[in-house]
Amino acid sequence: MMVEEDQISFPSDAHMADGVEDYAHQIAEMIGLRNEFNFNGAGVRTVLDIECGFGTFGAHLFDRDLLTMCIANYEASGSQVQITLERGIPAMIGSFATKQLPYPYLSFDMVHCAKCNIEWDKNDGIFLVEVNRLLRPDGYFVWTSNLNTHRALRDKENQKKWTAIRDFAEGLCWEMLSQQDETIVWKKTNKRDCYTSRKSGPELCGHDPESPYYQPLNPCISGTRSQRWIPIEHRTTWPSQARQNSTELDIHGVHSDVFADDTSSWDSMVRNYWSLLSPLIFSDHPKRPGDEDPQPPFNMLRNVLDMNAHFGGFNSALLKAGKSVWVMNVVPTNAPNYLPLIFDRGFIGVQHDWCEAFPTYPRTYDMVHADGLLSLEKSHKHRCSTLDIFLEVDRILRPEGWVIIRDTAPLIEAARSVVTQLRWDARILDLDIASDEKLLVCQKPFLRK
Repeated sequence: MMVEEDQISFPSDAHMADGVEDYAHQIAEMIGLRNEFNFNGAGVRTVLDIECGFGTFGAHLFDRDLLTMCIANYEASGSQVQITLERGIPAMIGSFATKQLPYPYLSFDMVHCAKCNIEWDKNDGIFLVEVNRLLRPDGYFVWTSNLNTHRALRDKENQKKWTAIRDFAEGLCWEMLSQQDETIVWKKTNKRDCYTSRKSGPELCGHDPESPYYQPLNPCISGTRSQRWIPIEHRTTWPSQARQNSTELDIHGVHSDVFADDTSSWDSMVRNYWSLLSPLIFSDHPKRPGDEDPQPPFNMLRNVLDMNAHFGGFNSALLKAGKSVWVMNVVPTNAPNYLPLIFDRGFIGVQHDWCEAFPTYPRTYDMVHADGLLSLEKSHKHRCSTLDIFLEVDRILRPEGWVIIRDTAPLIEAARSVVTQLRWDARILDLDIASDEKLLVCQKPFLRK
């Protein structure tokens, strides 16, 4: 990091010798595109960046309407994930070591690994099988490594590793599109029958869990039976994909009328929510900010976490309202699993058990939102206490960050008594007159009172 006047700037990561713009341009050309502005038109929207350094690649792609999820191991200091989140780019703690990542199969259009210290040739190529699980048909695996240079390949051991990776990629029905300098781009097949016509390679899975929650790495190929097996170039491009037509919704068992009602409801709620983000509601004479009061700045929030995302409607409404945010859409493990739909809408998210710690560092989110989460936990007989859940929210929320909870009146009243123990400012607000739900709006103070 470098301090320039009153701002912190980040140099390009070490693997981007000529800068991130040239690096992204190089990848686009290797895919067959004119430049990185054409990624979206080629079907690339969601990118998984493994061990992302300062998050420079993801930050660059964000300006091109691509959404990059950075994952890296936990680090006690100098964390890649923490720095990336501080820059306002999606990131979470995650590892390829022993478990499948908590994302559905067929969810990312590109997986990027630049000097990410994963030994792809080890364990019979099982890490490449996990990449294959996450990639959509016709998706790209971009690998930048010193191992790919002519100088490195003069070493017999390096040559052996590179040959093993190349052969295993062929067994996954990947096509090597191009190699330039240290970077290689493979393209996943869009033909299911390729897997039955191979001479060698991993077997097809007999059973495909749609969204595994930290299951052991599986050495077989998954997703080939899914209705979501759609080549990225045949999918609706961003931002139209966020709306999902009736045919696309049918894949997820969602009726178009239900989806439309959900979308309309969230569009209305977000307009209401944003006006509430003011200390005025916590004053001795609380009131909703009116037209004469200054509106919260459009960029006051950046990192938003939705604890019970459902269809991703909150995320959609924030973007539609022009808010400069990204949302980590969380699908609780005890809720209906709409995480594949969230990814198919061009958003990102993760499955999570809210009785466990969320895979992030302290003080990394500006807003935490939860609709119906307390009711969901109550229906499962309170596997952990409400205080336990709010303590975790307090851990990941930045000072002066906001929390909005929507639920039934009794649960909201109980939640207020819990957040007062955390010394948050809190106010209960009524919703519709005909509704039995209430809104709890909270702000974590900069200093505990």
